[in-house]
Amino acid sequence: MALKFNPKPGTLLLCDFSTGFQEPEMVKAKRPVIVLAGDFKGRAKLVTVVPLSTKEPEIIEKYHYRISRKSMPMIGKFQEQDSWVKGDMIYTFGFHRLDLIKLGTRGSDGKRQYYTNRFGREQMKEIYSCVLSGLNLDNLAKHL
Repeated sequence: MALKFNPKPGTLLLCDFSTGFQEPEMVKAKRPVIVLAGDFKGRAKLVTVVPLSTKEPEIIEKYHYRISRKSMPMIGKFQEQDSWVKGDMIYTFGFHRLDLIKLGTRGSDGKRQYYTNRFGREQMKEIYSCVLSGLNLDNLAKHL
């Protein structure tokens, strides 16, 4: 199901990378992403995100950032191992590629429950710094 609202920075979503990509681009069908920027005037239904991977980089660069599984949703696949921000691979996607993370439970009203927590200020500062490094703009990180 496609996203129907503008998510705020720090929101964790699932993104469909299954169409229109070829290696070395992201090609895994569904992958978690963190929202970097959402609601911009003139950019209706577009969100800028940074993808996550559970595979630890062979060489950890400044554009990689480890996110502990404790910061992720408390459901199976997110608790298997830590995740890594791929700060050198930012994307802007339409809502049709993005979805909330289903928790696999229903509330007392019978509706599906979704993960709605966001990454906090300190973690987002590290994530933005990582993304700036991925753009070769490390010198701007000191202004965060």
